[in-house]
Amino acid sequence: MDTVHDLVTPYELDTLLRVIGRRARRLLDLHLVCIVFTRPDGTSYIRTSEGETVPYHLGMDLGPGPGSGLAGLAHERRVPVWTADHPADPAVPRSPRIDEVFRAEALRAVVAVPLRHGDIALGTLYGAVRAVRRFSPDELGVLLPLADLAAVAIEKAGRQERTRDEVTELEHLSSSATTTLTRVRHLWDCHTRLARLVLDGAGLATVARAAADALDGVLQVRDPGGHPLTAADELPDLDEPAVARAALRAHTTFRPVELPGNVWVAAVTAGAENLGVLVLRAAAPLTEEDVRLLRAAALSVASLTLIQRGTAAAEGGPVRDELLQDLLDRSACAEATCGDYNDYGDRHLLERTRRLGIDPAAPHVVVVARPEGGDLGKAVAWASSYAYRTGGLRAVRRGRIVLLLPGTDASAAARQVSAELSPLLGHPVSTGAAGPAADLSALARVYEEAARCLDALTALDGAGGTASLSDLGFVGLLLSADHDVDAFVRSAIGPVLDYDAARLTELGRTLEAYFQSGGSPMHSAEALHVHANTVSRRLERITELLGDGWQKPARALEIQMALRLYRTREVLQGSRSGRGAVR
Repeated sequence: MDTVHDLVTPYELDTLLRVIGRRARRLLDLHLVCIVFTRPDGTSYIRTSEGETVPYHLGMDLGPGPGSGLAGLAHERRVPVWTADHPADPAVPRSPRIDEVFRAEALRAVVAVPLRHGDIALGTLYGAVRAVRRFSPDELGVLLPLADLAAVAIEKAGRQERTRDEVTELEHLSSSATTTLTRVRHLWDCHTRLARLVLDGAGLATVARAAADALDGVLQVRDPGGHPLTAADELPDLDEPAVARAALRAHTTFRPVELPGNVWVAAVTAGAENLGVLVLRAAAPLTEEDVRLLRAAALSVASLTLIQRGTAAAEGGPVRDELLQDLLDRSACAEATCGDYNDYGDRHLLERTRRLGIDPAAPHVVVVARPEGGDLGKAVAWASSYAYRTGGLRAVRRGRIVLLLPGTDASAAARQVSAELSPLLGHPVSTGAAGPAADLSALARVYEEAARCLDALTALDGAGGTASLSDLGFVGLLLSADHDVDAFVRSAIGPVLDYDAARLTELGRTLEAYFQSGGSPMHSAEALHVHANTVSRRLERITELLGDGWQKPARALEIQMALRLYRTREVLQGSRSGRGAVR
């Protein structure tokens, strides 16, 4: 009865096992009692021991299953199994690890009782003495219900442990839920505070400072070109190329992007328009709720930017990126009709252009870019930033990026766009360019020429390169809307013509004779009635003027076409002069 009382008293599991061991030793006058547990993975180990003289056996791993030897028989038969003299009994199956314990303790008689709960093997209770002894049915009759009681108590203790673990987990979840709720409330309060500042007419610096305080860091607001607009403090030692790449990803994925050093970049957008970025250096890693707050700060800055733009905000959002579309459409309409910018709508369009710092009367070039792979959204975000930095505009037409850029050198503009955009995308970018446009009424024509240059580049297997009308030579002459022969001739043989005019030489005639003779200096000399050495010296001078590659097939073809056009124009001009003299 004392034993039953002990076993139903609440104990921590290991204490309960020691109580079971002590009671078993006392009831059956045993020298050693050890309890072996079976793990969930099927392996077994010694969990507790009473009466041992070699304590290092505690925790010994006994291998898979409830064990071999006597334990294996006991679980197989589900009854106690014993031997009067374990070392000398040849009928007992052996278990190397438990036999090692028996030898270290000099045990002779051993009994193994299975500890089971239904069909579940919880372990084995071993009892042993250091003398030869037979276990009577009465002793086994006492030991078996003791083992059953022990199994029930073990199962009960295990359930209590699982219950405590579940309670601990629930407490942890409750604590996490409370913490999360607190953070959500903080997020809501901060979001409300930022919105109130915007609605109350606070400046950009005030909103940025409030966001920086809420996020415990230094926050900088940058325009689409990457230039700081305001900052609560300086942000030294930033990896600016990495920040630029992160800004593109943020605009493409619509999520803040993390950089090393607790630096975050969040896009400031209104619809599809790039209004800039927020750059945050936090004092500690941001939680998920902090990232949400950073996105809310970006929305607040976007709202404030639109409000401060006044008229632009009243017109409905992404005016800058839509302006180039409007200009192209109006220019095409103007070319189809009278070409005047006189009605109210046109004057309003020009006023919008001036408000954005773009001079309608200044020369501009058009660059049409097509990424040959990669993410078009990232390319579009970059184009918005680039146009803002350079004082231009951007649009997207037929899956291509269209840039209106101030300047007169279309080729240089195309090369610059390709050089900056290709490394960011990790793919080549094909660019066609045209211009300059004298004014915005010619914008549609210049755009079409740039688009034709890009198409010609593709047709000539030049994908990934750059091309303007001047770069394409006679192909550019054909693609040009005004077929500017003079420009083509000047680009091909202008230095030779200038040299002849300045020094009264005949390098142009020498070129014609050279090509007509199939590239033979000797035959050229015969046609020109000069010595072959004279032709050779003239060809050397031509190489100095036109460069080393003028005799290559493509360049030579352009030079021959330019010579033909030049002579044809001379003949036509002479013919017109003659007719005038006759009249």
